Amino acid sequence: MNRQIRGLGIALVVLFGALFVQVNYLQVFAADRLNDHPANTRTVVRDFSAPRGVVQTADGVVVARSVETDDQFERRREYPEGPLFAHVTGYFSFTYGSDGVERTYNDELVGRDREINLDDLRDLLVDTDRTGDITLTISAALQRVAADALGQREGAVVALDPRTGAVLAMVDYPTYDPNPLADHDQSVVRQAWSGLEADPARPLVPRAYRERYFPGSSFKVVTAATALEAGVATPTEPVYPTLRELPLPLTDQTLSNFAGEACGGNLTESLRRSCNTTFARVGLDVGAADLAAGARAFGFASVPPFDLPFGVASTFPEAEAFERNEPALAKSAIGQQDVAATPLQMALVASAIANDGVIMEPHVLGEVRADDGTLIRKFEPREWRRAVPARVAYEVRDMMVGVVQGGTGRAAQIPGVTVGGKTGTAETGRDTSHTWFVAFAPAEAPEVAVAVVLADVPNAEDPQGGRLAAPVARTVLEAALAGRGS
Repeated sequence: MNRQIRGLGIALVVLFGALFVQVNYLQVFAADRLNDHPANTRTVVRDFSAPRGVVQTADGVVVARSVETDDQFERRREYPEGPLFAHVTGYFSFTYGSDGVERTYNDELVGRDREINLDDLRDLLVDTDRTGDITLTISAALQRVAADALGQREGAVVALDPRTGAVLAMVDYPTYDPNPLADHDQSVVRQAWSGLEADPARPLVPRAYRERYFPGSSFKVVTAATALEAGVATPTEPVYPTLRELPLPLTDQTLSNFAGEACGGNLTESLRRSCNTTFARVGLDVGAADLAAGARAFGFASVPPFDLPFGVASTFPEAEAFERNEPALAKSAIGQQDVAATPLQMALVASAIANDGVIMEPHVLGEVRADDGTLIRKFEPREWRRAVPARVAYEVRDMMVGVVQGGTGRAAQIPGVTVGGKTGTAETGRDTSHTWFVAFAPAEAPEVAVAVVLADVPNAEDPQGGRLAAPVARTVLEAALAGRGS
């Protein structure tokens, strides 16, 4: 009998121990993953009927608010600007959870992020709502300019302040209307969701920070900066030979310049004309270890600390991937092969050059205020990483000014403003190309950095970053500077 009791006791202790371990695993180690899982609607169920603050732009346009209803939920979330801000605000759905600002700043919107003080204790006794209102760094006026400039072309535009990381505009296409997803009629919600999920254009995906594209020649900014820091080249030395194509090592492959033109010269001239043959040679001279390290210094292989959810890391292969494969290294140096970047990442590359080599944490939050107007929190700019020394950033900045003043980026010129930029045209292998432009202005003391990508442009349409993406960047830069008193 004692043996049976002892066995039962041991079994109960083991089971209790297993339960203890599992509970701690779920509550501690797996908590963040489970809370952030898109299918987890527990917090939405809790908050769906609660009072919820507004989300407004830096220039005072309301982009998310709650309106009273006469059904069981009492309030419905409404998005007055619809598709224009869908990938920023996200949605707040009883059925499908939340995304965007609605997800990241849920606690702030429902007033759960604040410390309890004496006034709050009094409010609890009189049933006073404690919500929070969010002001974004994004300007609605600039957002409209960027959306109009992009038009109904697949791609994205990201503009930010390189000094603080504040996102000034972020648009992409295709987009969607978040209002049906917040409806209280669940048949309407499910129909809207099913249509969006079935759409081959994938309108629910924020291309600005969750989609990666070959960056093409816009990546030459990273290659040039890495070569300068490693001492492999200076802006003027060496002078690379003028070639139409570069034979690649250990293979019968060659790498050609755009349209088969002859191109060469020093690093400055080669960036100005976007010479593939030069930058492939530079990549080989820099070497796999330093080029991979240089890409990582700019943020590749890391998810940027952006305050919108589920961002993705841009990719550059590990140095080991190039062992016995120097042709891949040469192609990677010009932003092809296995190199892929989000538009946000390429905006951060431009901002690093503009901001003396330092990348600030990108963010859309400006401030949070209580419903009575009291300031709860203001976003404090934080450095994410140093990409290159200031000396290198200055040298690349001057080279990028040359690209706009007399090179492939002439279409980005703004009268009276010095613009630095870099074009990119990346072949996809599908008879299409991604066309890029990254830029900053005014170059003497940059206030705005921008990245533009137009995706999968048919090759029959002569896709060139300087012809298609640069005018979009110019329009956004011009409007941003005008709106900031520059």
